[in-house]
Amino acid sequence: FEQLLEEKPISKITVREITERCCVNRNTFYYHFQDIPTLCGRLIKEKDDTIIQSNNQLESLPDCIQLVIQYCTAYRQAILHIYRSIQREAFLDALDRLALYAVRKFVNSATAGLSIQESDQELLIHYYKCTLIGISLDWLNAGMSYDLLSATTRVCHLFSGSSKSAFLKCAEESTGQK
Repeated sequence: FEQLLEEKPISKITVREITERCCVNRNTFYYHFQDIPTLCGRLIKEKDDTIIQSNNQLESLPDCIQLVIQYCTAYRQAILHIYRSIQREAFLDALDRLALYAVRKFVNSATAGLSIQESDQELLIHYYKCTLIGISLDWLNAGMSYDLLSATTRVCHLFSGSSKSAFLKCAEESTGQK
């Protein structure tokens, strides 16, 4: 299925093509999957799980975007075909889950040792997740045609210290210091 997704849009893939490539019969396919969208959803979730399980150190915003880039470029054409298909919602759910995981790891690492109210920490996580999703969607809408990591690294450099400043401000307000 992954190979076929690299070759053509999901709407052009048939169960017959999948079973022929896998050297199994149609009954075997339908024993495991209701239809192609079910197979696609399972594939997306498995890829998401694999990337999350293998990435525990996310200490900067470029680390977070690198995770999204890794997710999308491993099977560039397949991702674009899914993103441009009826399965887009499943992909967006997986991207949201991945971005939330990455940003939560980053914020938890960056705020370790700081006394920050949980509501402020969740607010910052939400903000950074939405930012990450927004730039990822822009990149996908552009067909992954520009160097997202370089652009993000440059923006992070230009805003250098702003995350730390926000975290410290939250800590100060949490402890009553100003």
